[in-house]
Amino acid sequence: MRMRSVGQWLFAATMVGLGVMGMVQGHFAPVWKPVPDWAPAREALAYVCSAISLAAGAGLVWRRTQTYAARVLWTALLLWFVVFRLPQVVLTPSLGTFWPAGETAAMIAAAWVLYRWFALEWDQRYAGFVVGDKGLRVGRALFGFGLVVFGMGHFLLLQYTAGMVPNWLPWHVEFACFTGGAFIAAGLAVMTGICGRLAATLAAVEIGAFLLLVWVPILAGGSRGAFQWSETTVNCALLAAAWLVADSYRGVPWLSGGIGAIPGA
Repeated sequence: MRMRSVGQWLFAATMVGLGVMGMVQGHFAPVWKPVPDWAPAREALAYVCSAISLAAGAGLVWRRTQTYAARVLWTALLLWFVVFRLPQVVLTPSLGTFWPAGETAAMIAAAWVLYRWFALEWDQRYAGFVVGDKGLRVGRALFGFGLVVFGMGHFLLLQYTAGMVPNWLPWHVEFACFTGGAFIAAGLAVMTGICGRLAATLAAVEIGAFLLLVWVPILAGGSRGAFQWSETTVNCALLAAAWLVADSYRGVPWLSGGIGAIPGA
């Protein structure tokens, strides 16, 4: 067993949790939802997605399976993005289709970053496919796209977002605007590489703060319906992805771009 960062632990644990949730409930776990009505064999497909999450999450923990687990996970998520997310965005462009696309893109980014690390160190047969600027930049660009979508959602659903701000904080609308603008700025920075490490790290902090200030109190207060649990799980998954992307900048100056070192190498 060899783990490169806390981000890897968190991402692996989140994937296992999603897999277990899908298996127990018998339907698509958060991150994989929503699925179009025309999708064939929906129940079987739900179990397949859960099995991929569970197996890949467990595989990311063990050294001999890490490369394969990361490759299976990002391949499955990429196919999901192409088959389900992109057609919805193109045919019915709206926040309701862009938001799931952003979530899936963030998950692809995290799995892609892990695969890049594992392939470079232990599987030189595949290293040429991911080594160099394009390897990490593609993953970071996908994550940046997700951040921009999340930021836009803050403004398009401003009153809803403001209503999620804890009562003890002042200026709810202003706070919602600030966090939305921060997501957009961080996404553009990660996509362009300008202050990418700082932007990715601050995005992870913001997502983590949202988990602690919003969803944890909601669950602790007794509101534990399917929606609350689903949103909390998605928040955990996005936090894991953000942490992992931020880890990919290790060794890069905070106020510059660059590729970064391999954590644990």
